[in-house]
Amino acid sequence: MAAFLVMLREGVEAALVVAILLAYLNRLGAKSHIRWVWVGTLSAAFLSLIVGVVIYNTVGSLEGRAEELTEGVVAFAAAALLTWMIFWMGKNARQLRGKLESEAASAVEVGGVGALAAVAFVAVMREGLESALFMISTTVGETASGREVVGGTLGLLAAIGIGYLVYRGGSRINLRLFFRVTGFLIILFAAGLVSKGVHEFQEVGVLPIIIEPLYQIPFGDPDISTVARFAKTMFGWSPGPSLLMVISYWSYLIPIGAAFAQMTSAGSTVKARVPVDQTSD
Repeated sequence: MAAFLVMLREGVEAALVVAILLAYLNRLGAKSHIRWVWVGTLSAAFLSLIVGVVIYNTVGSLEGRAEELTEGVVAFAAAALLTWMIFWMGKNARQLRGKLESEAASAVEVGGVGALAAVAFVAVMREGLESALFMISTTVGETASGREVVGGTLGLLAAIGIGYLVYRGGSRINLRLFFRVTGFLIILFAAGLVSKGVHEFQEVGVLPIIIEPLYQIPFGDPDISTVARFAKTMFGWSPGPSLLMVISYWSYLIPIGAAFAQMTSAGSTVKARVPVDQTSD
């Protein structure tokens, strides 16, 4: 589910960019330029996949202290990027469509098909690299399995479906609600990553343990319970966390959650809709 959520959220953001560009080119009657949007999109997706595989294999080849230290760094980096991602979208959603259409118009006007491909490439590449890091972060401290690949693939397919619906009839898709709900889930996931990062740094002695465990719950062992394993991966659940893990979790969750709730409250968040020309394909 963590892989599904991350790929769904990131995939929809990338699909929204592509949908805006395609819809705008259709309205301009510049269908001959559409293929360059796909060139940029597919190139970015392929390069993101390659980078993700390289990072995953590099981290997976580490052992002992180096492995734990790297996993902690990955967890903190992923949490930071997740936080930046949701706030960036909330802040820039209003200008996103206009900015992309302006860049596309400039590229069409000067005949710079390479520039048009670059617009799609840069936007999708950002989401792709974030997705690669987040997919790796879902297995921090865990034994990777095919479940992450299945979850990520399903999330990506769902994102493609949502992107197509936005392109064909954006006014019917409540993207504001989508980004609000997934944003809160992402914040919970990021709080768990912060807690995981603290745990990894405690394992290598970078951070003090102080008190461990702070409390011990006699049930919900992730090594035994499937539900507990899901909660651990998705929300950072631990039946016996250290004091610093608990402090770091809530120190992140409360202020970030409150700030996101305020930013996305009624009247403060724009409706991210993409009007399209229903007569164009």
